[in-house]
Amino acid sequence: LNALAPALPELIGGSADLTHSNLTYLKVSGDFQKGQYHNRNLRFGVREHGMGAICNGIALHGSGLIPYCATFLVFADYMRAAIRLSALSEAGVIYVMTHDSLALGEDGPTHQPVETLASLRAIPNLIVYRPADGNETSGAYKVAVEQANKHRPTLMAFSRQNLPQLPGSSIEKAAKGGYIVDGDENETPDLILIATGSEVHLCVEAAQKLREAGKKVRVVSLPSWEIFEEQPADYRESVLPKAVTKRLAVEAASSFGWHRYLGSEGTMISVERFGVSAPGNVAMEKFGYTVDNVLAKAKELLG
Repeated sequence: LNALAPALPELIGGSADLTHSNLTYLKVSGDFQKGQYHNRNLRFGVREHGMGAICNGIALHGSGLIPYCATFLVFADYMRAAIRLSALSEAGVIYVMTHDSLALGEDGPTHQPVETLASLRAIPNLIVYRPADGNETSGAYKVAVEQANKHRPTLMAFSRQNLPQLPGSSIEKAAKGGYIVDGDENETPDLILIATGSEVHLCVEAAQKLREAGKKVRVVSLPSWEIFEEQPADYRESVLPKAVTKRLAVEAASSFGWHRYLGSEGTMISVERFGVSAPGNVAMEKFGYTVDNVLAKAKELLG
């Protein structure tokens, strides 16, 4: 946001009392308040639905402003009606959601989103992005701004924890919604590992170990289902060829909806119950989000 703000004076928004956790304060401006109407930071307070509704109004007013609002991903439930109306009303709102998985840690199951991504992906005309690193984050913002100008909302789900930069990622690739992040694109793989967000790097590490054992493995990062599905059929086929039926998806959330990419022979490491109160890395390990578990599940598929 702070990289975009100087170049986009029309960008205005804020957070539902989580500004410092969401990192959404625009440093180039002050707070929007009485007598300071030129400023661009809105203090919404703890009222997620009101925040979303205000941003819808800003987007639909016709002033050319691009509103954004932020909170933890699990609190999307508090503003679901506003998000749904963004999509229905073609309001170009940018939703910035952080703390997107079990890895948020000790706040526990009340704050750990499990079914949230699936429910948001079910909303027509809403773009959902779950980036895996800095390049994918930049790609997601690129798409979000472009789509806001086309009167379409975008919701981005970010991790709480730091993530490694992936050698195979790029802004341009991420802007296509899905792409080959690791592996030879000219090779027909024995297995495709598909992941989003913080789980992509686990798949990249597991793939390297599988190749050492002589297996041909492709890793696909799928940050946005909606944008990927809008790509030409031949591009989608080049990323996820129908002939390759051994597929393992890895996402720290419910498996609901993933069948479209797994087919009849695929399987998934997912979360099918509420989380636990524990340090983020401990919670992730408890639910099987480790390189070793990805490796074990992949070997089961390969036989």
